[in-house]
Parts: sequence; C-alpha cells; structure tokens
Amino acid sequence: MGDGRVRGAGAAVRSAWRAGSSRSGFTRAGQVFISTFEKQLDNKRRIVAPQEFRAAVAPFDGLFCFPSVEADCIEGGGKALFDSYAALIDEFPFGDPTRTALETSIMGGMVQLSFDTAGRITLPESFCEMFGLTDWVTIVGLRDRFQIWSRDAFQARIQGQREAARQALVDRARQRAVKPIAANE
Repeated sequence: MGDGRVRGAGAAVRSAWRAGSSRSGFTRAGQVFISTFEKQLDNKRRIVAPQEFRAAVAPFDGLFCFPSVEADCIEGGGKALFDSYAALIDEFPFGDPTRTALETSIMGGMVQLSFDTAGRITLPESFCEMFGLTDWVTIVGLRDRFQIWSRDAFQARIQGQREAARQALVDRARQRAVKPIAANE
C-alpha cells in the first residue's frame, strides 16, 4: 500500500470515527466480531468463516470484504460496515480527493462474499496474491469489523500492536493523573 493518498484516506477514516461520525450503524445488536481464529485456506482459496462471525451478520448471508486502507490485510464485515463506510464517504463532497480515494480504495475494491452450505467463503485470487495468503490465515475480530491476515504477517504485527496498546494505556493514565493547577494556587 505505497500510495500516500490511500494511507491518508485511512487516517481520515480513523479521524472521522474518533469524532463520532458515521459510527451509529457499526455496533448494532448482534454485529460484533471478536476473538482471533487461525483457519486453513484450501486450494480453492476457501476458508470456513467462524460461526460467531456468520451469526454476527445474520440474516444477511455473506460478508463485504476489501483491501484494508490502514493495514496490509483484508478488511470485512456485514451490511452495517458497508453502510458506515458509505455514510462516511458521503460526508465528503463529490470531487473531493479524499472522497475519491475512499471510493476507489473501499467501494472499488469491495467484493460481496457469500457463505456456501459449509459456511465457507472464497477469497478473491487478487486479494490472496496482494497479501500473500497461501496456506494458513488469521482472522481477527475488531468489534465492528474483522481483518484477514496471512498467519506470518499477523504474527509479525501482533507484538507491535500489544506494545502500542500498552503505551497508549500508560500515556492515558499519565494524562488523567496530571491535574491542572488552579489560577489562585
């Protein structure tokens, strides 16, 4: 993902989410993706979607997936995720470079994957090539969405994520501990 505009779009998405815009549909009842699963990708690029994830998107019989704008993996979710991204994109005026980057990266890269009778989804060959998905994959629930990583890439990333989370909690605790001095003291 060497395109700076795409990374910038990812920052815009995160910033808008932090500001509270376009989040209302994300965590509606039943649409929660949690936990981490390792699954084997078969020779037809199929994986069995975790039962918990299939239940999270019911009654819709599938998932929306696209190349993530913030990490080297596939991002996905149910209809609520699609609707939230569409609402976020609509916040930018037509012709705005950020809107165009989001439309191209998210909507242009999105595929709708259906579950087969065994609960499997077939990942597009282009996604598998893009992210080196050949054998084992790691599926990571992120509450309102999930990511699909090559197992090796996720293992390389997880320690850095734990350290970033740890440091963020320490920094937050320090910020809360600092009390402003009143003007008359």
